[in-house]
Amino acid sequence: MALKCRRGGLLSGFLLVLLVAVAGCATPPQPGRENAAPVRVDEGSPAALLAFHQQLQRLSSQELARERTNLAAQPPLPAVQVRLAMAYGQPRGGGDLVRASALLEAVLKSNDPMAVSLHPLARLLADNYTERQRNDMQVEKLNQQIRDGQRRADQLQEKLNALADIERSLPARPRGARPAAPAGTPQ
Repeated sequence: MALKCRRGGLLSGFLLVLLVAVAGCATPPQPGRENAAPVRVDEGSPAALLAFHQQLQRLSSQELARERTNLAAQPPLPAVQVRLAMAYGQPRGGGDLVRASALLEAVLKSNDPMAVSLHPLARLLADNYTERQRNDMQVEKLNQQIRDGQRRADQLQEKLNALADIERSLPARPRGARPAAPAGTPQ
């Protein structure tokens, strides 16, 4: 019995190796196929747009501005609008979150089949840009509070300096003299 199981395991292993070897030989390489163009991915697919977003991360400010100009010159297809929104959403190079959000809202309002397929990505980007706008406003508000606090601190320091100047300008008291007691108090 043990011999049969062992032979069955060896046989299945041999068949597996044979199957892999035959499968490798079943599709011989086609002549001229080595230099064929790579398969193009749909430029409007979410995967292609995410890859584009990663490429934007590596661009300099000047390259980013050039990319925005190139995208703005293209027809306003949903994928192009999402790409342009991504370019405007980049913080360096003068990002414009308001413009990026407007482009994404146009994609989200569209019933075009290509736009509908991009709705999840456009919603994600729009939410991200809205949150960044809120954070930017909060940072600006905090910076204004810091500036106001520094201005008040400077004003108080000026008052302290003025009081110190007044104190220095007062005549010095004689060392042994005690201040006069108020009238009507026993000495």
